[in-house]
Amino acid sequence: MTNLAGVVQQLKKERDQATKRVQRLDAALAALNGASHGTSTATRNPLSAAARARIAAAQRARWAKVRGNGGQSAQKPKVVSMPKKKTMSAVARRKIAAAQKARWAKLKAAQKKSA
Repeated sequence: MTNLAGVVQQLKKERDQATKRVQRLDAALAALNGASHGTSTATRNPLSAAARARIAAAQRARWAKVRGNGGQSAQKPKVVSMPKKKTMSAVARRKIAAAQKARWAKLKAAQKKSA
């Protein structure tokens, strides 16, 4: 019976700890309910309609310049071709690999010497 009493006492202790955790969570939720989550209460500095119009016009001009149509949206945008990818010859790759192997060998030799 003493073993059963110990188990009951342990379960009561865990229940009390869980109750405390729940109370702390309730307090945290109550604190967060007062403020809207994810939104700032500070007022933003909105732009005027004129400023937004200027920004929009400038952006339209930039896009027109990129498209190369001078502001006319009826034409197709120009396709920009990418430069050819430069490839390395097999000989050059072997030289680079050999140089890297030499660097690693030098580093490993220095580590063996210091150890």
